[in-house]
Amino acid sequence: MKKLLIFSLLTILSVSYSFAQKDADAKAILSKVSAKYRLYDAVKTDFVFTLDNQQAGVKETQSGTLIARSKSNKFKVTLYSPQTTGKPDVAQEIISDGKTQWTYLKKDNEVQVSNVDNSGEGLNPAKIFTIYEHGYKYIYTGEKKMGGTIYQEIDLTPEDDKKSFFKVRLEIDKAKKQIYSALIFDKNGNRYTYTLKTFVPNVAVADNVFTFDPKAHKGVEVVDLR
Repeated sequence: MKKLLIFSLLTILSVSYSFAQKDADAKAILSKVSAKYRLYDAVKTDFVFTLDNQQAGVKETQSGTLIARSKSNKFKVTLYSPQTTGKPDVAQEIISDGKTQWTYLKKDNEVQVSNVDNSGEGLNPAKIFTIYEHGYKYIYTGEKKMGGTIYQEIDLTPEDDKKSFFKVRLEIDKAKKQIYSALIFDKNGNRYTYTLKTFVPNVAVADNVFTFDPKAHKGVEVVDLR
């Protein structure tokens, strides 16, 4: 189930959406989100990801951190093992320098190396805040207030009906013009929720953050899939 949880998270992060012939209100909101994000060099966010399937009685939660430099297609996703106290323990890392991608599995002390998929179908967490620019219809469904904050809700449906999911619901902080959460509805009854807990724009980050150094991981097995 953990592998499914991680894959679903990356699926959410890599989805993108189109502006053509779509709801005008939704387009205006999403355009503001995109324009604001493009001003930043790099961003860092802590997130929580939840898989929920009521029929199967399954509910799992995993936390993580994303550092992204979208202009150069670079990112680092760190996923943590479940725990209640103490410093988070790294379970997995997905790192890309825009050309090469490394997937590090701490439990197995293994790193898988592959080429970045630039076809548009690949996983690209660097594009999380511009996830609405190609391939989807969308509609603005109104505002909701939670904890004193007003969120604008937008539902997106894929133009390709072969997708494994049929809808994505975005919650956007109206004042900050920033994505707060994404809820994916898949065809198997699963609900995947990705919620941003923190957001740090223009974070100072060295370029070597977006590469994997085998020397820093004693005994790591390198599996080259290129």
